[in-house]
Amino acid sequence: MSLKLRQSASLQAPLIRPSVVYQRRKEDLWVVSQRVGLWQRSRIGGRIKCMTTDLKVGSTRLQVSASRDDIRIAAPNVDLESLPGYLKKECLLFYYPDQAPLARKVAEASSSIQLSEVKWATFADGFPNLFVKDATKIRNRHVAFLASFQHPISIFEQLSIIYQLPRMFVGSFTVVLPYFPTGTAERVEAEGDVATAFTLARILSNIPLSRGGPASVVIFDIHALQERFYFGDTVLPLFESGIPLVRKKLRSLPDADNITIAYPDEGSWKRFHYQFGDYPEVICTKVRDGDKRIVRLKEGEPRGRHVVIVDDLVQSGGTLRECQKLLSTQGALAVSAYVTHGVFPKESWKRFTASSSANGSGATDFKHFWITDSCPKTVLAVANQAPFEVISLAEPIAAALQI
Repeated sequence: MSLKLRQSASLQAPLIRPSVVYQRRKEDLWVVSQRVGLWQRSRIGGRIKCMTTDLKVGSTRLQVSASRDDIRIAAPNVDLESLPGYLKKECLLFYYPDQAPLARKVAEASSSIQLSEVKWATFADGFPNLFVKDATKIRNRHVAFLASFQHPISIFEQLSIIYQLPRMFVGSFTVVLPYFPTGTAERVEAEGDVATAFTLARILSNIPLSRGGPASVVIFDIHALQERFYFGDTVLPLFESGIPLVRKKLRSLPDADNITIAYPDEGSWKRFHYQFGDYPEVICTKVRDGDKRIVRLKEGEPRGRHVVIVDDLVQSGGTLRECQKLLSTQGALAVSAYVTHGVFPKESWKRFTASSSANGSGATDFKHFWITDSCPKTVLAVANQAPFEVISLAEPIAAALQI
C-alpha cells in the first residue's frame, strides 16, 4: 500500500508541530500540521485501512496512524537533528537531586543544555534551606527545572524552587515533570471523594509568570486523557509520550515481525491504540467477581505471538501479572511489558523477578519489562534485575526544552 503526500516548501521546514485532525471528504483524508503557529494542509489520497507508518516530511520523520475514519500524527514536537542552529536556544537546567542521572543524560543529548545547581539542605526543624547558585547569571535566560514528585515528602521543597525561578527575571521557564503522580485520582465517584489530580494541576497552574510569559509544564503519558483540561490558562502544559521509544525498541527485537500489542484494559486501549495501528492487538478487560476483579480476554488472538502489554504506569503490578497469566494460557509464545512510569510502591517490582516466577524454572514470567527513568528511585532499585530494562526519556526531554 502506498501513501502519497503532496509536499509544499513550507512542509519541508524542520520544525513541525502535529495536531490530531478528523477532516474527511469522501475518500480523501487530510493531514494538518502546525509549523511555528502557521497551519498547513496536505492531502493523502486513496483508501487507507488502519495502519501506522513512518512518514518523512522534509527531514522530519512523523509517525502516522490512520483508519478509514480518522488519521492522527504522533511525532516529536521538535526534531533536534534537523533543527537549524539559529533556532536552537541555550537552556539552563536545574534539577532535584533524585533526577541527577537523568539530568546528566539530558545535557548529553543536546549541546544547548547546561546543568545548573541548587543547594538542597534543611534547617534544624526539617524544613528546606534552599539556595539557587549564580542567581544573577540566569536573568533573561531560558531556564528549566527537572522535577520528581514520586514521593510526597519531596514536593514542597521542589515547589519552593519552581515558584522562585520564574521570579528571578528569567526569559522563560519550563518545568519537566515526567511522572504526574496523582493522575490515578482523577475522578469523584462518591460525594466526598477528592480528585487530587485536579489539586496538583491547580498547584502547577499557579507557577508565577516569567518575563517570557506563562511557564511550560512537560508531562509524559498522563494517566487519564481528560487531565489535560485540569490545568489553568496561566501555564502551557505539553503532553509527551514514551511510546515512540518503545516502538524503536520493538523494531530492534529478533522477533520484531511476530509482535502483538496487548492492553490490560479499555483505558489503556483508548490512550495508546492509535500509536500501534500497524501491530495486531489484544484487548483485555477487568470484570468483577464478588470482591475480586478478574482479567479476561475481550478481543484479539495471542496464540503463537510475542505479546507486549502496554500501559502508562504500574503500581502493585497485580493487573499486569493477571494479564500475563491469561495471555500465556491463551497460547502466547512470550509475554513482555512496557510502562512509562514504574512506580512500584513497597518494592512491588520484586513480584516480576525470577524468584517470584510462577513457572518454577528460575526464569521470569515476562521476557522483557521496559520502563522509563521517570521514577528515579525505581530505576535504582531495578538496576541489573531481570527482566527490567530502562529506556531513557533524555532525548525527548531535550527536544521538549527547545519549544
